[in-house]
Amino acid sequence: MLHQASFSAGFLPTQRFTETRFGTQITTRGTRFRLWAPHRSAVFLKLEADGIHRPMQSQPRGWYELEVEGVGHGDRYRFVLDDGTEVPDPASRFQPEDVLGPSEVVDPRRFAWTDVGWIGRPWEEAVIYELHLGTFTPEGTFAAATERLDYLVSLGVTAIELMPVNDFPGRWNWGYDGALVFAPDASYGRPDDLKTLVASAHERGLMVLLDVVYNHFGPKGNFLPHYAPVFTDKHHTPWGQAINFDGEDSPTVRDFILANARYWLTEYHFDGLRLDAVHEIKDEGFNHMLHDLALLIRGSTDGRNVHLILENEDKDTEWLRRTVDLVPGLYDAQWDDDVHHAIEAVLLGERSVHFEKYGKRPDLLGKALAEGFAYENEKAAETSPSRDLPPISFVCFLQNHDQVGNRPLGKRLSMLVDKGKLRAVTALYLLSPHIPMLFMGEEWGSRRPFLFVSDIEPELREPIREHRRSSFKVFVPEELIPEEIPHPMDEETFIASKLDWAEPEQAAHAEWLSFYRELLSKRREIVVPLLGGVGGGYGRYEVIAGRGVRVDWELNGGRLSAVLNLTDAPLPVDDLRRGETVWLEGAADGDTLQPWSVLFTLEPTLPEAT
Repeated sequence: MLHQASFSAGFLPTQRFTETRFGTQITTRGTRFRLWAPHRSAVFLKLEADGIHRPMQSQPRGWYELEVEGVGHGDRYRFVLDDGTEVPDPASRFQPEDVLGPSEVVDPRRFAWTDVGWIGRPWEEAVIYELHLGTFTPEGTFAAATERLDYLVSLGVTAIELMPVNDFPGRWNWGYDGALVFAPDASYGRPDDLKTLVASAHERGLMVLLDVVYNHFGPKGNFLPHYAPVFTDKHHTPWGQAINFDGEDSPTVRDFILANARYWLTEYHFDGLRLDAVHEIKDEGFNHMLHDLALLIRGSTDGRNVHLILENEDKDTEWLRRTVDLVPGLYDAQWDDDVHHAIEAVLLGERSVHFEKYGKRPDLLGKALAEGFAYENEKAAETSPSRDLPPISFVCFLQNHDQVGNRPLGKRLSMLVDKGKLRAVTALYLLSPHIPMLFMGEEWGSRRPFLFVSDIEPELREPIREHRRSSFKVFVPEELIPEEIPHPMDEETFIASKLDWAEPEQAAHAEWLSFYRELLSKRREIVVPLLGGVGGGYGRYEVIAGRGVRVDWELNGGRLSAVLNLTDAPLPVDDLRRGETVWLEGAADGDTLQPWSVLFTLEPTLPEAT
């Protein structure tokens, strides 16, 4: 059934295709090929059909171009540099033989879109479901994911967030080793399969967001440095040289990334982007890359609701500022690690690396729930504190691909935590006024691990293993890291990470699934109508008896309150119930909240006297 509020008949065209300077363009006579290669004195085009090296015409500012008659959709090609090196198109729309193979011409106008009139959904309605295409279903394909959309609708989510799907080397990968940023990975299916997934989601009222990586390129399959100045020694990241966003020749590098962001939103009709680790996007230029990207997207959409989300360890709230009418000026929201860290520290205690910082400080959980961040960017805290932002500026979660996949054995909280404790914190994050995000399989308490996987090349097997071992220290106390860990390059590791869709039929898992559905139904009924038009300064918190927390959120139409007792002892609370009960997880006797209990109440705002 269509989500009627998100469609406007005839309002939008079925095609949103936008030409760019990069990649191939279908012409009336054939196909135009272009490559930016300022470090090369000559470039040739090689069509796989005949193997002939056709010289490309040199253009100003390092561009090479050639139009070939009779070439079109499905034809394969490579570029050949002046030293004989054969390279794929960096803006290839499809790599049927992986990152080192030939690129394929794709005519984006051939796909028959069915989402005419789709304008997306307002951000306050977002309930995000993060998933990894390769392990979400046994088949690990776009087509198989499309078959699960009705299940997601019945769960109560409103947005799917795909981990990166652009072309990566090998048979499996999380997606953050991507080399060709315009091409959906062939292991997941063809471009039309991804478009079908998006169009089918829209028919069911589901938004589709895409995780994109603009802070580095993967270690294999990226040939850009062979012919263009895409990296700079001016800045460095955990992956090596930074992408050149502010040095000589950086305008074209910036244009390449900007074109990619627009491409996913126009050619594939995605409803938004989640930008990975933007604190590693190094730019000291006049306008930061993040600034220009957001303005481009805001200025080039066609009336749809398009959403931009950040992952940013710097917690720079300036990217999240609203206009006077509460419209996002640049970005809609940011992943809020502080809420996760504070909850995980309480759940896992000394088994969590966050225990010392967050676990013994209930005030930090209260502040994160009330204001967004508990630990703010020290430079920005006084001038732009997170408490001045609306609650929907923060995406909150108990689990995500990082927090599960970076545990040594990929264990989920359902494998680590008592059921009653997990139910309490689940109710807490799903009914808070922030934007909630589930991680695939969480909703039925999956017992399948989610492990880091990367099938790059045998030569990197040991370096990858050692890197994984060292990176675990950020997520798990070092003494808890086992000697033997599943290797990312073993197929068994990939297969073990696939969801088991027989689990939801089993009684214990069905009970969890019913619990999530009830909570999300309550959120849709009670919480979401309160979120529109809410500005900053909405949240207050207090610590009760040194260990409990009360949070009040002044929303549009009422005060939503939560009282938390995430301890093993009963908690006396003065004035426990402030309004009608929305949800009680656990138990409350009189004015005492029992261990591991959460109480949500709502006190409607009285109309002003006239």
